[in-house]
Amino acid sequence: MNKISSFIVGRLRGCGYAIKGALLLLKTEPSIQVQFGIAILVTILGFYLHITPTEWALQIFAIGLVMSVEGVNTTIEAVADFIHPDFHDKIGFIKDVAAGAVFIAAITAVIIGLIIYVPYFI
Repeated sequence: MNKISSFIVGRLRGCGYAIKGALLLLKTEPSIQVQFGIAILVTILGFYLHITPTEWALQIFAIGLVMSVEGVNTTIEAVADFIHPDFHDKIGFIKDVAAGAVFIAAITAVIIGLIIYVPYFI
């Protein structure tokens, strides 16, 4: 196999792992399931209200931001629990900071949602 074919095969395999990881998140993590449900609801609302292409871009960005950061947070928590299953101040700090990142992403998404949707209801 030449270098280009090997590169393409490697990238396709990597995409397969990424899709598997995303499906595992959706299947096993309640917080991602809630966020996915909210994403579906605001997507339906976007179609119903005929939001603009710019509003779609912002909405898709916000959804991706929150779900991506939540995935990273889930991973950090799993690794921390694996490394140190008992309570430890430093592990608690790491997990709190990771959760704080999700909170910031979620607040950002809410603000974006308000900027997009409030004008449609006023």
